[in-house]
Amino acid sequence: MYHNILVPLDGSARAEKILPHIEELALKFEAVVLFLNVIEPADKITPEAVVKDMREQEQKITPYLAKVQENFQKKGIRTGGRILHGPVVDGIIGTARKENVDLIAIASHGRTGMGQLFYGSIAAGVLNKVDRPLLIIRSRQEGF
Repeated sequence: MYHNILVPLDGSARAEKILPHIEELALKFEAVVLFLNVIEPADKITPEAVVKDMREQEQKITPYLAKVQENFQKKGIRTGGRILHGPVVDGIIGTARKENVDLIAIASHGRTGMGQLFYGSIAAGVLNKVDRPLLIIRSRQEGF
């Protein structure tokens, strides 16, 4: 049923709440899991500062994605990893189309009401634009 699964991660423990679900699906369907991180350009004064900031973020996320992939590979799951630069929702949707994934799996921070209004929601943005199955799990931390 699922041959290629896209899993956007931002490096947070909340985002990682999707991983046990994906591990189970990948093993069951012998799927390839593609881990994705999209780095949005920060508001910086100069273009050089933007580029420097994005390079620093990429240097931090690269070993993280490698470790997540390694953990899945140890369990016999085939993986891939991508790092993109740009708007997060567009990066997720574009990668899903380009890689022809069967499922996008994402953890939502579970914000509602004013929290969602102020912080926005990547999961909601993907949901509104997606043209393929989407698995969303709510990932809340205590006190939120």
